[in-house]
Amino acid sequence: MKTERKYYHLIKSVIVILFLSFGMTSCEKEDPVIVPTEQTVFMYLPWSTNLTSNFYQNISDLESVVGKNILKNERVIVFMCTTATKATLFELTYENGKSARKTLKEYTDPAYTTAEGITSILNDVQRYSPTKRYAMVIGCHGMGWIPVSNSKSRSGLRTKMHWEYENVPMTRYFGGLEPQYQTDITTLAKGISNAGLKMEYILFDDCYMSSVEVAYDLKDVTDYLIGSTSEVMAYGMPYAEIGQYLIGKVDYEGICDGFYSFYSNYSEMPCGTIAVTDCSELDNLAAIMKEINHQYTFDSSLTSSLQRLDGYNPVIFFDYGDYVSKLCPDKTLVAQFNEQLNRTVPFKRNTEYFYSMSRGKVKINTFSGITISDPSTNRLASGKKETAWYAATH
Repeated sequence: MKTERKYYHLIKSVIVILFLSFGMTSCEKEDPVIVPTEQTVFMYLPWSTNLTSNFYQNISDLESVVGKNILKNERVIVFMCTTATKATLFELTYENGKSARKTLKEYTDPAYTTAEGITSILNDVQRYSPTKRYAMVIGCHGMGWIPVSNSKSRSGLRTKMHWEYENVPMTRYFGGLEPQYQTDITTLAKGISNAGLKMEYILFDDCYMSSVEVAYDLKDVTDYLIGSTSEVMAYGMPYAEIGQYLIGKVDYEGICDGFYSFYSNYSEMPCGTIAVTDCSELDNLAAIMKEINHQYTFDSSLTSSLQRLDGYNPVIFFDYGDYVSKLCPDKTLVAQFNEQLNRTVPFKRNTEYFYSMSRGKVKINTFSGITISDPSTNRLASGKKETAWYAATH
């Protein structure tokens, strides 16, 4: 009897030990469960020589929106360079009745000007915030499709760029003011593609990014492009007003209206343009443009009559709709073009004037929400025939 009880207690002890052992083993191997959210809005702020204080303001403004407890099944992630060689990835969250910042990763010498570097940063975003939809807000780039290779020759060409003017209200430019801190649009597209992403939207908080050449380069990596045809004041996008429309169910018209409301009353310079491009419509737009280009050649004597949307001389960025209206005398074909252009750029808003650091306020007489550089003779636009848009339309 004693022997039976001895064996009973021995077996019971073994079972308890095994149970505890299995329990401890499973706890050690179990990884934290990360439930994918519905949307991640990624604010990407690579190094910019003279806009750092504005970036802090942008983050603070977006934080004020998060502080209203609007995040339901969304996350907001920020990458910001505090110097040319230091950056932080952090999350804007709502905790204990207010907004908070949660650091995710610190970077030393992040490669934010290469496709590989951009892919690596986006892979970090996906790792920390797996989600069904990604959207990207980019604070920097400000010369449209113009490649960095053109920038590198500027010192020899002595073309004075818009950010070089002093004692005037400041607008935005990409990265640092030197080419080594700048990134080509094609490089950005490759970086996003290699990360296996297609953005819900890309919002460019930068000058000159609502360009048909830019949109065509990015059409395979984003559904929508939001940007300005002209220079954007250094303050940037008014996130306190439009942030609620960027998160969750995106309200593109609300974004445009919020931007217009803010900048039509902006005390420093009440000027601004914004537009939304539906990238799924760009191939249809290119097909009509190709038909027009095959039939007609632009009369260069009309260049001075085109609506300029920049401060450069010669002009680089012309209003696209105005250009086609003067290129094509076929009213039926122009009507078809305009119908397609309205589908491609469904939302747009503009103040009466746009502002350029080099020219001050310039009147906007016609506005289609997107620019083109086809008729430009500016040497900075000399590479226009090498763009994907030009190849698709000529």
